[in-house]
Amino acid sequence: MKDCNQCGKCCIKYGGGDLAASKEEIDLWEIFNPEIFAFVKNNELWFDPKSGLRLKSCPFLAIAAKKDPLAPDLYTCSIYLDRPEDCRHYPSLIAEMIRDECEMIEVVDLENHKKAQIKLDVLMQDSRPPSYS
Repeated sequence: MKDCNQCGKCCIKYGGGDLAASKEEIDLWEIFNPEIFAFVKNNELWFDPKSGLRLKSCPFLAIAAKKDPLAPDLYTCSIYLDRPEDCRHYPSLIAEMIRDECEMIEVVDLENHKKAQIKLDVLMQDSRPPSYS
């Protein structure tokens, strides 16, 4: 399994209305990160603070500046340390990564899903809640 190359596929696919945040996260944003909380409406993510309409993509996802104009786009998250729990826990399954065309997957991972899942679990152990099994 490769390291994340910041292709942005996961953020682009799930960055609209497919994300959720816990009530606790939203409460913390309201107190400590009002710039994030401004995009929450009725405990749902992501809404335009001015119009109140749901956004089609995460407002905190941006394309990184390029040194080479021919290089592929790399994506950054401006709220990475305060991103929603859904974001912190992704990816959780090899099948999910395959479905989402995650660029971390290598041929060897496709050949042995069980071994790849073990590698993924080790890689993601600091991002997942203690109750994850």
